[in-house]
Amino acid sequence: MSSQLIYSSPPITKIPTPRPNSHSLSQRTSIPLHVYKHPAAILLELSTSIKEVHQILPHIIKSNLYTEHLFQTKLLSIFCNHGCIAEAARVFEPIEDKLDVLYYTLLKGYAKHSSLHEALLFFVRMKADNVRPVVYNFTYLLKVCGDKGELRRGKEIHGQLIKNGFSSNVFAMTGVVNLYSKCRLIEEAYKMFDRMPERDLVSWNTIISGFAQNGLAKLALGLVVRMQEEGQRPDSITLVSILPSVANMGSVKIGRSVHGYVLRAGFEGLVNVNTALVDMYSKCGYIRIGRLIFDGMRQRTTVSWNSMIDGYVRSGYAEEAMGIFERMLDEGVEPTDVTIMGAAHACADLGDLDRGIFVHKLSDKLKLGGNVSVMNSLISMYSKCKRVDLAVHIFGKLHGKTLVSWNAMILGFAQNGRVNDALNYFYEMHSQNLRPDTFTMVSVIPALAELSVTRQAKWIHGYCIRSCLDDDIFVMTALVDMYAKCGEIHTARKLFNRMNERHVTTWNAMIDGYGTHGLGKAAIELFNEMQKGTVKPNDVTFLSVLSACSHAGMVEEGRSYFTSMKRDYGIEPALDHYGAMVDLLGRAGRLDEALNFIQKMPIEPGINVYGAMLGACKIHKNVELGEKAAKKLFALNPDEGGYHVLLANIYATASMWGEVAKVRTIMKKKGLQKTPGCSVVELRNEVHSFYSGTTNHPQSKRIYAFLEELGDKMKAAGYVPDTSSIHDVEDAVKEQLNSTHSERLAIAFGLLNTSDGTPIHVRKNLRVCGDCHTATKYISLVTGREIIVRDMQRFHHFKNGTCSCGDYW
Repeated sequence: MSSQLIYSSPPITKIPTPRPNSHSLSQRTSIPLHVYKHPAAILLELSTSIKEVHQILPHIIKSNLYTEHLFQTKLLSIFCNHGCIAEAARVFEPIEDKLDVLYYTLLKGYAKHSSLHEALLFFVRMKADNVRPVVYNFTYLLKVCGDKGELRRGKEIHGQLIKNGFSSNVFAMTGVVNLYSKCRLIEEAYKMFDRMPERDLVSWNTIISGFAQNGLAKLALGLVVRMQEEGQRPDSITLVSILPSVANMGSVKIGRSVHGYVLRAGFEGLVNVNTALVDMYSKCGYIRIGRLIFDGMRQRTTVSWNSMIDGYVRSGYAEEAMGIFERMLDEGVEPTDVTIMGAAHACADLGDLDRGIFVHKLSDKLKLGGNVSVMNSLISMYSKCKRVDLAVHIFGKLHGKTLVSWNAMILGFAQNGRVNDALNYFYEMHSQNLRPDTFTMVSVIPALAELSVTRQAKWIHGYCIRSCLDDDIFVMTALVDMYAKCGEIHTARKLFNRMNERHVTTWNAMIDGYGTHGLGKAAIELFNEMQKGTVKPNDVTFLSVLSACSHAGMVEEGRSYFTSMKRDYGIEPALDHYGAMVDLLGRAGRLDEALNFIQKMPIEPGINVYGAMLGACKIHKNVELGEKAAKKLFALNPDEGGYHVLLANIYATASMWGEVAKVRTIMKKKGLQKTPGCSVVELRNEVHSFYSGTTNHPQSKRIYAFLEELGDKMKAAGYVPDTSSIHDVEDAVKEQLNSTHSERLAIAFGLLNTSDGTPIHVRKNLRVCGDCHTATKYISLVTGREIIVRDMQRFHHFKNGTCSCGDYW
């Protein structure tokens, strides 16, 4: 430990010649009685603001009292307490015979209201002026070093403390413990604490808080037990220090024990203790108890309101969070930056743009535009409210962008389907030498998964390895999901097998991947393996399992798992689970069972349930039930054109052309549009998009000529076009319309521009139609190529004239 304070920076002001003797308060000459009773002295004693002091100052000067030690000490103290260090220095410097207490007061002012640099300079000056430091001089300096994380300077102060004989002083050593705790050297802090010959309550609270703030919750709680064994009774500060640790552990049992102590010790009326209890219960999942405590508080601080808002947001009760926020404003409590961030998060979860804009305007009113954390919250809020353009505007004006800012913007683009923008911002962030973290990667990897481009998937995987993020469970889970969505299901499983630790989301990603590839049995086997381990399945797990059963036609297995989720795991089925069951029954042709299932649902069926029913009616050409499902969908979402198109296709398959015309007329009157089919294929790091029947691609002539040639080969191999859903045109035109669907254009382009043996990867935004599915099987047969098509529902692996779905999709 250094015994000498090393500080070579030049002093700001010239150090006067050292005084021959230092004066303490005891050496001060007696102050005349008329000075104490002077009106200016009384007014100065009663003053509460700098403005009042400035009004009194002329009277002090006029009465020739400015040179009296009483007024000098009082003025210096007032200026230091109000942070007016320059004015304090102007009072201090002209004093010829300076008392030690004046040095101590000004040093405290520098430590609290100026920079560490200036405080240390003044400390050096004290030594030069032969002023012997007292213990509190060191505690002030140690505190500022701890608050600013200045470990090197803090160690120098520690050395000076030892040199001046304070190594056994409880106040000084408590300051040392606080320094090392705040500088993340908790082991060193504990050594200092353990060596203290005596400890008071503040010492115990300091080390307990240090362990808690460094994430060592159990050790912090252990120290609370030990302090009681050594005869120290925890006070409110102790409780406020350990309750966040209890919250981080999620141990409501321990939390209740602490709460019981609060009641027995009579601390239930303290606002800081109640606020900590609200936070603890909320984070432990007992939001209702937190609310009961909050409502019972006679007095609340802004922190209390913020804790309740944050608790509701964390617990998924965004509307209740906004209710507390609005009540806070109604009661005239001024919000802080933390309040704004909590309210913005709630608006984001609700997708409530109007209230989000109000929160934004309020942040402007509070002059928080320069607060990066608040602006990051607003970026996330606008992104989740589907106004990524407003998020971009805030991001563009933001000074001092952090990694969190970039992450919020990248995720915002990814959430809004602007995949290319997400990747461009990632590249831009990288070019500015900002090192991505886990959150960056789990934002950008799903964006690449949506592109379904294997080459880029491998590039980002390599980037994760180079960035030493390939051992992170969240990054690895995202990579498993990405490879599965890029058609590389075997690569996904290899990564899954290599993981030393797996979260429930990891299992979900792999099970869902198998399901979307039609590998139902593999999905079930993996789920059974999961059940044998320590990771418990959640609602998403069961949704993935039910979907896998649906894609593979495993009806009875699906029924069994649907029953098991509530019976064995206590998971209440949500609308998505009911929709998956309807899809499972409907795809298998059990339409009457699906209808009966819907009618017996304990909750009101939603769009996903009736949408699954309508899709099944399209597959199995059931007009009657299709009409019933469509009627429900039109009532629930009258502005969605896709459902009208599905119904029209059902009518067309049944040759009910009059009904087809009626549906189209309704769509025209309502201004509803059919979503155009779009297929994309990647070639040499460039993505090529194709829409049905378009001729704007540079290779269009080659593509159409190739398709015509390919059609002849397919027919020779046994292909018969299905044109049953097209009306009022000649057969040749019907075939031509089918042959120019977007996926066929993309497949033809891929075949023309890649070498033999190269698999073709195509992604389509809609479900593959029956004729294109049959045609693609024949294309794989006559060309000898593997063709992988990912549509809006699943993957189809075409090879040698067959599809992985077994014609069940």
